[in-house]
Amino acid sequence: MRNKKSLFWLLAMLLGLSLFVAACGGEESSGTDDEQEDTTDTEDSDETSSEGGTMVFAVDSEPEGLFNWAFYGIVTDADIISLFDEGLIEYDENLKPQPNLATWETEDNKTFTFKFEEGVKWHNGDELTVHDWVFALETIAHPDYDGPRYENVKTIEGAEAYRNGEADSISGIEVIDDYTIKITFDKARVNNLTNLWAYPMNRTAFEGIEVADMSGSDPVRKNPVGLGPYKVENIVPGESVELVPFEDYWNGEPKMDKIIVKVVDRSSVLGALEKGEIDFITVHPSMGQQVEELDTADLVTYPGLSYYYVGFKLGKFDNESLEIVEKYDKYADKRLRQAMYYAINREEWIDAFFSGFGKPVNRPVPTAHWIAADDSELNTYPYDPEKAKELLDEAGYKDVNDDGWREDPDGNEFVVKFSHYDVGDPQYESRAKALTQYWNDVGLQTELEMVEVNLYYDMLENDNPEIEVFYGGWGTGTDPDPSATWKSNALWNYTRYDNPESDQLLDDALDMDVVGTSDEKRKEIYVEWQKLVNEEVPMLYITELEETVAVSKRLKGMEFDVSGWNSPVHWYIEE
Repeated sequence: MRNKKSLFWLLAMLLGLSLFVAACGGEESSGTDDEQEDTTDTEDSDETSSEGGTMVFAVDSEPEGLFNWAFYGIVTDADIISLFDEGLIEYDENLKPQPNLATWETEDNKTFTFKFEEGVKWHNGDELTVHDWVFALETIAHPDYDGPRYENVKTIEGAEAYRNGEADSISGIEVIDDYTIKITFDKARVNNLTNLWAYPMNRTAFEGIEVADMSGSDPVRKNPVGLGPYKVENIVPGESVELVPFEDYWNGEPKMDKIIVKVVDRSSVLGALEKGEIDFITVHPSMGQQVEELDTADLVTYPGLSYYYVGFKLGKFDNESLEIVEKYDKYADKRLRQAMYYAINREEWIDAFFSGFGKPVNRPVPTAHWIAADDSELNTYPYDPEKAKELLDEAGYKDVNDDGWREDPDGNEFVVKFSHYDVGDPQYESRAKALTQYWNDVGLQTELEMVEVNLYYDMLENDNPEIEVFYGGWGTGTDPDPSATWKSNALWNYTRYDNPESDQLLDDALDMDVVGTSDEKRKEIYVEWQKLVNEEVPMLYITELEETVAVSKRLKGMEFDVSGWNSPVHWYIEE
């Protein structure tokens, strides 16, 4: 059996608040996979593999310290968890689920029977059984659970009743024996498996801890217990995590003496790489060319699973009723939105602020995903300021008082209010100003407001009227379903785009009566949906970036593809 960390955390990120990290944390990501498409100089060479050595795994932002899959909220914590824990399911280079700690079978996509690998040990010596998974599922479905993963459990039959206190257990969970379990969902869906939470929790570690107290408890903060090739030995909150080999790991022998995770300020990354002080770090694309010039490290790029956009607030959402209750007129004319799209020189902007490690994207699906529509089927909105001006004229946005700025169709002052999150990096404001300049150049007066990042997303989620046009980013999971960020009843549909045709296409792509189990039929529907939102442009799809990481010359065995990096059990140091 192949050993790789599952990509499932990416899906969890999409369905939880941590999803916002893709937009506000410096465009970083993680993930692992053994069957690689794009290998690099870090793979095994002809030289003899060395045993031992210490790897320094650097991160450029402080961990939040929630070191459990059920509770983590930021990418930095997820990266660290991936070094010492793994799940039941893994994903191949085509983002298809594969067995890891469990196999499964189903006849109807409603009831699944899972068979666990026997003899797998937790870091505290306990044997993994299905009861650890039941414990995790019931924890997440518990009314006192304060993490963001309930979306991955709620479709199990009886989960809602359990969460509401109407049942003592989840009826859709049936334990057959210590290694066999049946999971029944409330209905058959194409994506039931990929949406299902697939990370067990060690019951002994959490014994006596109430669910409401788990996120702040020692098994999450100080002494996490996992199933991976390395185990946590010491944590210095906000600074470092030390890991050592787990001798009873079920799927191979770890090759290094220690992994040290430490925080390195972004301004110090290049110097630390040059001096050989760190072996791995995810770097911002703007640093890519500088890393390439180093003699001590390689820059590795691989396809990403996120996209970045400019969105328009088209309405107001009621968080209680989960519906759009008001529609806004200011940006309702799609000709205005399309004009603002044509006005942006995306190639120039990407080269300037991401050193060319990206490309324009014309849909809300990264090219690396299997449902991505081909650009030949889409309007690619090339840089064309004259086309932008024509559309604005056609829509009635004209300069009627000769002040150099276009008024709205009623002759009133029209100002584009553009907001961008502020993380303290001056480059973010520079790239935001560049976007405003493109719109100014076609006569649209634009004002920029930089908003502290945490406040920014609170304002965005609550439809604060101060935010009208905004910059953001989404990461996609292993399952391509974009409903969580696009359906009209979805909280994270930040544009408040409301189109029944869009909703129906997204529903059809999951409907067993429409697509059966055919990926081809699903893709056909998703392509039609992408063509629709490419024409409607409730957001301007700006770029998809390559993932960029720096790997020291002495670190070997690390490989990458669209799902990220392979399991650390294969990494080794070659002095």
